[in-house]
Amino acid sequence: MSAMDEMGDASKLPPAVLKRLGDPLAIVLGSPGQVGEMVAQCGVADTVCYQMDVYQAAKLRLELQVRSTKAEVVSLPDLWDLPDRFHCVLFPSQRGRERELKIDMVEQAFHILQPRGRFLVLSDFETDRLFPDLMKKIFGKVHADTLTRPNVFWAEKLKDHPRRRHEQIFHARIGLGESLHFLSRPGVFSYGRMDEGARALIEVAEVHPGDRVIDLGCGCGTNGIFAARSVGPTGHVTFVDSNVRALALAQHNAVTNGVADFDTLASATADELPSASYDVALANPPYYADLTIARAFVERCRRLLRPGGRFYLVSRRLDEMSNLVGAVFVNYQVFARRGYGVFFADVSN
Repeated sequence: MSAMDEMGDASKLPPAVLKRLGDPLAIVLGSPGQVGEMVAQCGVADTVCYQMDVYQAAKLRLELQVRSTKAEVVSLPDLWDLPDRFHCVLFPSQRGRERELKIDMVEQAFHILQPRGRFLVLSDFETDRLFPDLMKKIFGKVHADTLTRPNVFWAEKLKDHPRRRHEQIFHARIGLGESLHFLSRPGVFSYGRMDEGARALIEVAEVHPGDRVIDLGCGCGTNGIFAARSVGPTGHVTFVDSNVRALALAQHNAVTNGVADFDTLASATADELPSASYDVALANPPYYADLTIARAFVERCRRLLRPGGRFYLVSRRLDEMSNLVGAVFVNYQVFARRGYGVFFADVSN
């Protein structure tokens, strides 16, 4: 199935969208193939494509290159980090996106529009009450064309609306240790709580004072921050995630929880880091259908670990991950914890 098929018969933008587009245009999220096709169809000279993930942003740039189409692609923690200069914002909503992130993007889109600027949403749900109700609340009035697929909803910015930041603070502790607090936001893994897989990983991981730790796929930073409690002031933690909102949260949470020495890197695979520079690698990869990113996590962690370094990865897909880990590490163990498997390997093996 192609990226454009993800929203049903979306090979062409509906007329209700095309006749309401304006310059400059912002396209919010969407899959790289889908957005690349939209840019080509829109034909708007000043188009900015907003992505929260640098991996997706890189794929989108390739899609634009293949189509010989030009647009600026930006990766920022918030949509409203863009200036309020846009005449039109187009949001191709995807079925798999979390509800809270959709709400957040509609709220933020309002604030990058010029006065009387238009906000348009594409929705593939046959009956969709989320966007009409939400847009009416924010914009005051909403219009709809539900005779086509995808459905189209649009509204104009007619008056001011206060900024509303969607976020939750949760508390977590490991064992009898100190309870730490974490800020989380929509669009970042495990919004509003500490994931049980992440908890299983840090419960199994052995971290010593002075260790250099890489937290690959860090999310809002829970594992790296708990590891920092063990490495102490002489250790170091590097937070890595392709989601730039996740990295911003990891940095915020590291500071508020008193992590002494850390840095952050926006990357899908940490290729930018020097080899053999860490003592501990904590990996919590996203599990795409072909496990491409998970495979990259395992390979990069092996490259980054020093002799004697310790590798930990958490997963529920034990058979597939056993093949990936076994292809890179000579020997490994799997610990059952909280319904997950935590893989452990020692580089000295």
